[in-house]
Amino acid sequence: MFEPDQLERLRRAFAPAEFVHVAPWDDAGIARALEHADVAVITGDLDERYLAAPRLGWVHCDHSGLTRSARPEVFERGLIVTGSAGRSAPALAQHGFYFALALAFDARGLFGMQDAHRWRFIDGYEKKLALWGRTLGIVGYGHTAREMARLGKAFGMRVIVYRRRPAEKAADVDVMLSSDDGDPFGSFLDEADVVMIAAQLTDATRHLFSTGEFARMKNTALVINMARGEIIDQDALIEALRTGEIAGAGLDVATPEPLPPESPLWDFPNVVITPHVTPAVPDRTQRSIDIVVENIRRYRAGEPLLNALTERDVYTPNRRD
Repeated sequence: MFEPDQLERLRRAFAPAEFVHVAPWDDAGIARALEHADVAVITGDLDERYLAAPRLGWVHCDHSGLTRSARPEVFERGLIVTGSAGRSAPALAQHGFYFALALAFDARGLFGMQDAHRWRFIDGYEKKLALWGRTLGIVGYGHTAREMARLGKAFGMRVIVYRRRPAEKAADVDVMLSSDDGDPFGSFLDEADVVMIAAQLTDATRHLFSTGEFARMKNTALVINMARGEIIDQDALIEALRTGEIAGAGLDVATPEPLPPESPLWDFPNVVITPHVTPAVPDRTQRSIDIVVENIRRYRAGEPLLNALTERDVYTPNRRD
């Protein structure tokens, strides 16, 4: 929810257009507004009300992951849909390194020793490696991935990126690979010591990590998922952890969510789980508003909007493989 001063900034940015503020739970008010609205800024995801609105041309969903809104009907309708990706990128990237550090340093084992009031060496700890000098592999190269790359270099890591579209190699990236260029995903997996997933969930990325990919990874490698649970085939992940094909996992997302209490993922000593929650950056809402305000300018100028969905982002969760 926006504070009054933040709403006022949006009101000024949309002027001279009529600005109507409706509470998210006011279904009748939303229905009335959508009868004549050209643009909508909403807190959640698209539903049938917005797809059926007669004049609507652009919807901004004020959150980062637009998977639930990336529906084929959006593009059939010609609707522009944008999100607030990037507003929490620094915190999400730090969350990824929380996992990497916790796994590299065996935080669970160390906390167990502390809880037991025991000062002693953990068996096998002499074989553990810090992050310095290791290779960070990032899947995706959006806002969060860029922050991950920057932090990776700060930790003294070699950074490789696997993304969809080709792009120039950034200063914080040692190797930039692209599926559109035909770069093999397997060679990316061969090199990475820590894999951080920061890609969108689409029909193309669903189960991007499955049995073959885990078998290809180093048995000392860590996989960290800061994106969406369905990008990983969770049964394959459990088997890879059980057999030692990979060394550990950091999971902020799962399939399903909440992760059921009976899932074996809870009990692996080399898995760290957070319940899809990250501490906020102090200016997160201001970052959201900045994105909307810039997109208002672009919309009026007929320029491409920030964080706009494309047909390649479509996700149809009810499909059958």
